[in-house]
Amino acid sequence: MPPLQPSASRFSDLDLHLFREGSHTRLYECLGAHPRVRDGVAGCHFAVWAPNAHAVSVIGDFNGWHRHTHWLRRSHADAGVWEGFVPGATRGERYKFHIESAIGGYKVDKADPFAFCAEEAPATASVIATLDYAWGDADWMARRKTANALDAPLSVYEVHLGSWRRSPEHPERPLGYRELAWQLADYCVDMGFTHVELLPVMEHPFYGSWGYQTTGYFAPTARHGSPQDFMFLVDHLHQRGIGVILDWVPSHFPNDEHGLAYFDGTALYEHADPRQGYHPEWSSQIFNYGRHEVRAFLLSSALFWLDKYHVDGLRVDAVASMLYLDYARQPGEWIPNEHGGRENLAAIQFLRQLNEAVYRDFPDTQTIAEESTAWPMVSRPTWLGGLGFGMKWNMGWMHDTLGYFAQDPIHRKYHHDRLTFGIWYAFQENFMLPLSHDEVVHGKGSLLGKLPGDEWRRFANLRLLLGQMWAHPGKKLLFMGGEFGQYAEWNHDKSLDWHLLQYPLHAGVQRWLRDLNACYRSRPALHARDFDSAGFEWVDCHAGDESVLSYLRRGPHGETMLVVVNATPVVRENYRIGVPAEGYWRETLNSDAPIYGGSGQGNGGGVQAEDQPCHGRPRSLSLTLPPLGVLFFEPAD
Repeated sequence: MPPLQPSASRFSDLDLHLFREGSHTRLYECLGAHPRVRDGVAGCHFAVWAPNAHAVSVIGDFNGWHRHTHWLRRSHADAGVWEGFVPGATRGERYKFHIESAIGGYKVDKADPFAFCAEEAPATASVIATLDYAWGDADWMARRKTANALDAPLSVYEVHLGSWRRSPEHPERPLGYRELAWQLADYCVDMGFTHVELLPVMEHPFYGSWGYQTTGYFAPTARHGSPQDFMFLVDHLHQRGIGVILDWVPSHFPNDEHGLAYFDGTALYEHADPRQGYHPEWSSQIFNYGRHEVRAFLLSSALFWLDKYHVDGLRVDAVASMLYLDYARQPGEWIPNEHGGRENLAAIQFLRQLNEAVYRDFPDTQTIAEESTAWPMVSRPTWLGGLGFGMKWNMGWMHDTLGYFAQDPIHRKYHHDRLTFGIWYAFQENFMLPLSHDEVVHGKGSLLGKLPGDEWRRFANLRLLLGQMWAHPGKKLLFMGGEFGQYAEWNHDKSLDWHLLQYPLHAGVQRWLRDLNACYRSRPALHARDFDSAGFEWVDCHAGDESVLSYLRRGPHGETMLVVVNATPVVRENYRIGVPAEGYWRETLNSDAPIYGGSGQGNGGGVQAEDQPCHGRPRSLSLTLPPLGVLFFEPAD
C-alpha cells in the first residue's frame, strides 16, 4: 500500500533545527502518538525517528497488527522522521512501529520511544494515551520554590512503590498509584518527611531491575495504573505538602528487542563500538551523548516529568558511569577522548546542558547527582565550570559512617576519624546524605542488621546513627524500612515488615525518626546552612578514646543547636562540654529516652551553664551522656 498521507506535520522546521542541534527539550509534543481529529475524522498521529529505516509502518489493535496496512511517510528526510495519521486509532489501543532497516534487511517491531503509556509487563506494546488531568496542586506549585530551596529542610523518604506496602489480602499484587497516594501521603505527613524520592517509575520490562533498566522514558510503569493514576499520586502528595523526586536513568538502557537498542537496524541511541556503547556492569547499552538527537531525546525525557507530571526534582542515577570512559573497564577495553584522557567529554557537555535546561525552565525544582567519585564541582554552576546540579549524594559520608557504626564500640576509638573526616569536605558540594536502597540489598543486610551487639544495643546504635545523620550538615535521604528498624534485607517482591511496629523497640525507632524530622524542620540551625561552613562548628572532635563527639549547628539568625554523641555503651557522668552562651540549655532530644526504647539516662530536660572554662570557651555544661546515645541541646529562650 502507498504511505499514509500525513496530516499537518507536528514536526516543524523549528523542531527539526532544535532536534538536529541537540537542544530540543519538548520532543514529546511532536514525536510519538497523539490522538487528534483531521478533517472531522478522529484518529491518531504517529511520528518516530528512524533515520536508517527503509520503511516504517504502525501496527496495532486498530489494524489487526498487519504490518502492511498503515505505512508512515518520511516527512523530514534529513532528520529521519516518519509520520502519518491513522483514522480510527484511539486512546487505549496498543501499537508498535514496524521498522524495515535500509541496512542488512533487518526487520523489527519496536515500542514507541515517546509513548506516554505501555502495556503491563511482560507485554511490550505501547498504548495510545493522552495526558489530560485536572490538577489540584496550585498552592503547592506556587510555594514549592521555598520548599525545594537549598536552605530549606529536605528530609527525603526513598520509596520503591512495588514493595513499600501491599494489600494483606493480595500480597502478591503491588498497590496501584491511587491506593498508594492516600497511604503514602498519610505516612509521610505523620513521619514529618518533606519529600519522597521514587525509585524509577519509568516503564521497565524486568521488575527485578527496580526500574533502572528503563525502556519507556515517557511512560510511568503500567504495573500501578495509568498516567492519570500516577498524576493523582503526585497531585495528592503535593496537596498534602510532600514534594516528589523521581529517580531518572540517562546512563544506560537495556537491550530488549522492543526497546531502544539497535532501533532502526543501527546503533541509533547507543554507541556502535562496545568499548563505548556496552556497559559491562549492567549488561546494558550506553547512550551516545555525542549524538545531537540522543541528547535531545534525554533532555526531553527529563523535562517531560517536570512539565507534565509536576515533579519537583530528578535524582540522576549513576553519574560517575557517565563521566568516565573507563568506568568498570580494564585497560584496552575503552577508548580515550580526543585529548587522550578518560573523561567522557560528550557526557560532561550533556549533563551541563541538562542542568541548564532544567533550571532555566523549572527554576523551582532540583537536580541531584548520584556521583560516587571526587569529580569536582558537581553541584556548582556551569558558568563556574561545574556540572550544574543542585545537590550531590555524599557517598563518602555514607561509606565512612556505616563503616564506623559497623565496628564494635570497643574498637570505635581506632576509627574516630571516620566520623570527623567528612567535615573537611562537607561544604565543597551541596551534599545530600544518603542511606539508600543500595545499602540494604545484595547481601548487605538491613541498616539494623549492620549494627553490632545484642538487640538493645543494635537498636540504640540505629537511633544513634539516625541522630548523627540528622544533625550532620547535608540534606537527608532514608530508604523505606530504615525508619522503624526493618530486620530483613529489602526484598522487592514483598511488602515491608510493618507488623514489626507492634514491638516497642521498632516503634521506638519510628517515633525517634518522627521527632528527629520535627526538630530538623523547625530549627533553622539544623538545615538553613547545610551548605555553608558558617553553619557548623566543632566543640570537640578529639575525644576519640571516649568515642565522644560534640559540635554546634548554627542558623542564619543566631540559632544554635549543640549535638553530643556518645558511641559507646558506657554512661558518662559529669562529662563537661564547652558552650558559647550562658543560661539554661534545654535538652531538646535524647535518643536514650524510654519513649524511644532507651534506658532513660539523660539530663532531666536541661542543664544550666556554669562559669567553668572548657574546650576554649568560658562556660560549660556538666552532662550525663547516655549509652550509645545522642543529645541535642539549645539555649532556652
